[in-house]
Amino acid sequence: MELHQVRYFLAVAATLNFTRAAEQCNVTQPALTKGVQKLERELGGQLIYRERQLTQLTDLGKEVLPMLERTLASAEAVRRRAQEFQRKEVAPLKIGLAPSISASLVLDPIAEIAKFVPGLQVELREGAAEKLVDLLLEGEINAAMVGDVQDIPDRIDGWSLFEERYVAVLAPTHQLANRPSIGIDDLRETILLERTGCDVAPKIQRSYFPEEPPHLGHCSGHDLHLQHMAAAGFGVILAPEHMPRLPALKTIPLEGDPVSRQVRLLAVQGRRYSPALDAFVKVARLRDWSVEIPDPGNDTHAAGQSLPANRSAA
Repeated sequence: MELHQVRYFLAVAATLNFTRAAEQCNVTQPALTKGVQKLERELGGQLIYRERQLTQLTDLGKEVLPMLERTLASAEAVRRRAQEFQRKEVAPLKIGLAPSISASLVLDPIAEIAKFVPGLQVELREGAAEKLVDLLLEGEINAAMVGDVQDIPDRIDGWSLFEERYVAVLAPTHQLANRPSIGIDDLRETILLERTGCDVAPKIQRSYFPEEPPHLGHCSGHDLHLQHMAAAGFGVILAPEHMPRLPALKTIPLEGDPVSRQVRLLAVQGRRYSPALDAFVKVARLRDWSVEIPDPGNDTHAAGQSLPANRSAA
């Protein structure tokens, strides 16, 4: 099946007249008729019923018409996109974010590079850190921002951007909600909601619960599920301070030396960077992450939080 055959058929279907369809397609009538006949042979049946002055679609023609319309529209969209790309009117940039990495962290870098990368089109994708590494290697995304990742392949370049603390996330009605900070003993007495596959869980276990395991309640592999359970009063989440969270929740800092994690930028080593990716990597690595970062929370403990100056990337 060739696209010009599809275009000829659609023109006849729209006009129900071979002469007008040929004029519309800027071809001779015999050429248009021949193209429609070839399409009919490929599809194994008559698409157009012709009888003197009467032209109409057969049942098969009516059946395949919407599919062929979509086929031609998709092909034309691909052609336009390719032309735009060649003219540098489109600069795609696909960034992967680990589930607990707030999209607000990349907004300023994106806004900055948009000033000098014409046609920038950003796509944000969420996934577990290990999945994002696979997507990088497969070329499905260009860069990723993740937390602690084990066993990064040699083909992946990684740069530490900043360090962020873990805080307690809980409902305003929780018994610990009015504390200015939460101590380790408090954590050992309260019910925690477990993030399945959490990359920092071993570090939390060593720091806060070296002798006895924590009191774990419900668990989920999705942060949003845990947040809804926390909002319902089922327990406390230990989460990075800039994790996107429900407005109904509040955060409280942890006393002492809280657990923290490195937020890292990943890209494939040796792969040619597009102008958009090159700009994003440079801006992210040179950015002073110690400046105030938009916080997704609305509570008084979270508002205005920023990363300490000594936690910015080197």
